[in-house]
Amino acid sequence: MKAFDYARAADLPDAVGSDAKLIAGGTNLLDLMKLEVETPDALLDINRIGLDLIEPEGDGLRIGALVTNSDCAADSRVRKDWPLLAKAILAGASPQLRNKATTGGNLCQRTRCGYFMDNQSPCNKREPGTGCAAKGGFNRIHAILGASDACIATYPGDMAVALSALDAQVVIAGRGDARTVRVRDFLVLPGDAPQHENVLQPGEVITGVTLPAPVEGQHIYRKVRDRASYAFALVSVAAIIRMDQGRIAHAQLAFGSLAHKPWHDPRIEELLTGETPSPALFDKAADLLLENAQGHGANDFKIPLARRTLAAVLAEATGV
Repeated sequence: MKAFDYARAADLPDAVGSDAKLIAGGTNLLDLMKLEVETPDALLDINRIGLDLIEPEGDGLRIGALVTNSDCAADSRVRKDWPLLAKAILAGASPQLRNKATTGGNLCQRTRCGYFMDNQSPCNKREPGTGCAAKGGFNRIHAILGASDACIATYPGDMAVALSALDAQVVIAGRGDARTVRVRDFLVLPGDAPQHENVLQPGEVITGVTLPAPVEGQHIYRKVRDRASYAFALVSVAAIIRMDQGRIAHAQLAFGSLAHKPWHDPRIEELLTGETPSPALFDKAADLLLENAQGHGANDFKIPLARRTLAAVLAEATGV
């Protein structure tokens, strides 16, 4: 590991505008530093600046950026009114990692692409302009939606998929006024600049995530992975479905491990709303989801897998 300077921030103003790499739980950053994929000159520990509370905000809830994944998933309000979020968090990582990982850090975690984490392989995300080894290599976990010639990596997290389905907001502090960004817009597709994974600007700090008012219905998080224990998703679906008199009255969906960010397509929700659930309807929803899907060899299986997973979630939620 490359030598670095270490300091602790006393408060939020200490962190805002800092040129140092911020560290909280470090569950992703430290791994990348050991591999010398991340080589910061300085780390700034932000664990003592507050931001570790879960508090009501209007009809919703504000989750501080330093709230651990374990505390968020265990919070009685989250479990009662936003169970989708609790389910997604508990589907990710291991108890030990969830005890350290934070809300803000989880949103900022980087891809688990093997070529990104291997300094001997070309990777446009790690070294722009060197190429994407995954396109012609082993790409079983890689993207089938929203990829580009520069990068076919996927965002690996679970929490952000649920937050996308919930239409949560990220609260960001910077040198100027604070701003909010929808989780759906916080993470970005690779385009020709895959080294940029989110909309944070230099010196900005995530201070929290706000959840909107609770939505009634079935809250389902389905994660398909190679093993039931600690493993990243091959496909995941976050869904809130409310039925009324045999019809789908409300639908919110997001998809994980299909793209460089949690995937949200409002057309699917529009298609489902007001309709009587049936296998044919679920097929139409999958057609919309996958109309531009493209496999890269080893990950071709993700296309039918995503179709089956969406159908299974909708069948569970609607009782079909």
